[in-house]
Amino acid sequence: MRLSLVFLLLWVAAASVSTLLATSSADELIKQVQDRYNGARTLSVQFEEDYSIQGHPRPSESGTMILKKQGKMRWDYTRPPGKLFLSDGKNVYLYTASDNRVEKVPLKDTEDMRAPLVFLLGHLDMKKDFRDFQVTSAEHGNWLDASASSDRVPYDKVAMLILPNGAIGELKVYGRDQSVMSFFFREEKVNPPVQDQLFHFAIPPGAEVVDAMDSGSQEQ
Repeated sequence: MRLSLVFLLLWVAAASVSTLLATSSADELIKQVQDRYNGARTLSVQFEEDYSIQGHPRPSESGTMILKKQGKMRWDYTRPPGKLFLSDGKNVYLYTASDNRVEKVPLKDTEDMRAPLVFLLGHLDMKKDFRDFQVTSAEHGNWLDASASSDRVPYDKVAMLILPNGAIGELKVYGRDQSVMSFFFREEKVNPPVQDQLFHFAIPPGAEVVDAMDSGSQEQ
C-alpha cells in the first residue's frame, strides 16, 4: 500500500510539473507573438488558403495579404485571379471578378473567418480572446492551440504554428459550422511602406453590389 501511494504521489507530482511547463511554454509563445505584432504598424505576407466544410474541401487559393493599423486589410488573390477581400477599417468588401459581384458588410458584423486577422495589428491580447491554451512541439516551431473565449465569434478553436521569431507560419481556424480554414504564410515583412489608397474600394463598372447594411435597414 505504501509503495502504491508513493507511485501515486510521484505520478501526481510529475503531472503537475508537466502542466506548469506547458503553461510556461504557452505564456512564452503568447509573449513572442504579441511582441512581434503589437509593435507593427503594417504587415505583408504571401498566403495559401485551404477551406473545407463538413469534410468537403474546396480548391486551394493563394495571393498576398497586407495589413495596416487601424483595422485595414487587403487580400489580393492570384488564384483565383481577380478575387479581392478588403477591409477599410469600417466595412468589408468581397469582390469576385468571375461574376463581377461585390459583397459589402460592416467589419463588426462580418462572420468571415479572415476578418479576425485584422486585429493582429491592433492591441493583440490573446488571453482575452482565447482560453485553454495547449502547446505541441513541431519541426519548425511550436503549435499553439486555443479555444475562443466567446461564443459570439464564428469560430470555435484556432491552432497557430509559431515560428522561432514569433511569426505565425500557419493558422487553422475551426468554425462552429464544422468548417476549417487553413492559412500557410511565407515571406512575412513587418512594417513595409503601405499607402492608405490600397484600402479604398472602388466599385467596378457594372458590378452587382450586395449591401448588408441596406438589406438590414430595409428589414427593420
